[in-house]
Amino acid sequence: MNQSAAQGMYDPANEHDACGVGFVAHIKGQKSHHIIEQGLLILKNIDHRGAVGADALAGDGAGILIQIPDALFRKAILNLGIVLPPLGDYGVAMCFLPQEPAARAACEEEIERAVRAEKQVVLGWRDVPVNHDMPMSPLIKATEPVIRQLFIGRGNDVLVTDALERKLYIIRKRASHAIRALKLKYGGEYYIPSCSARTVNYKGLLLADQVGEYYLDLQDPACISALALVHQRFSTNTFPTWDLAHPFRYIAHN
Repeated sequence: MNQSAAQGMYDPANEHDACGVGFVAHIKGQKSHHIIEQGLLILKNIDHRGAVGADALAGDGAGILIQIPDALFRKAILNLGIVLPPLGDYGVAMCFLPQEPAARAACEEEIERAVRAEKQVVLGWRDVPVNHDMPMSPLIKATEPVIRQLFIGRGNDVLVTDALERKLYIIRKRASHAIRALKLKYGGEYYIPSCSARTVNYKGLLLADQVGEYYLDLQDPACISALALVHQRFSTNTFPTWDLAHPFRYIAHN
């Protein structure tokens, strides 16, 4: 592909300035922790495709989308009083929630209300373990959300995973509209990176090599997947925030 010649402030050497995207999958759908490790390695190797500010610990965001790690979740909820149905009969809402307790409780209440309104089952909440001791820019730390997962079981009106997936989409939209209508002072900190019976999204306002360090789930050998979609963002027309990091719920783009 021919490139334009250098002129004015344009330099063709900067044509690489765009988001970095990577994907790895087992061709026969065999799940393993190695796939996640490979995805995180890809992410580290495309760190040059993302933007970093004058603060070397402040970037535009990065993340990884994987299949639901059923074995990990079953191990993690042993002491939480949550009983998970078989894989495919429950979904996981990955939630960014306000740091302020009252606003966070209001968001959680609306999410649960949306689940029940759609005649699905609130199974319980889990605090997502993250590494609070890793180096992080004070500016990033100040906007770090509380990250929790809500497990949602299928109701009696849902017979297959596809139908549950549609319900989870409606639940997410219904909850988001209700929370926006509350006009909470800290409502802008609320966001659902993923709400699915098939995939879960671990992302944030992190550098490419921080994703696997920040989310402790990704370090657990029980965290397995047959695919990993990774992304390192290079912002073009919006300032970086936790919610605007990719991957999004189904895609990542550059």
